Amino acid sequence: MTKAEFVEAIAQDAGLSKAAAEKAVSAFVSVVTEALKEDEKVTLFGFGTFEVRERAAHSGRNPATGETIKIAASKVPAFKASKALKDALN
Repeated sequence: MTKAEFVEAIAQDAGLSKAAAEKAVSAFVSVVTEALKEDEKVTLFGFGTFEVRERAAHSGRNPATGETIKIAASKVPAFKASKALKDALN
């Protein structure tokens, strides 16, 4: 599902115009992004939790040359689905 399809589905389900749904989706993405930048978790009961995880530094291999390279430590966004969401899928 693309963002445009997602916005259209939100507009239909919530009875909003596409413009209003687009603003709502953009606001959601912005709020989650800002919270993750502040190392905060975003928990949506019945859906899941967005959080930041630390990825340790490690070595990897350049696939083109086979050369070993060092990959720096980084922070990565993660999503953990709630039990209710998992149950809905199974």
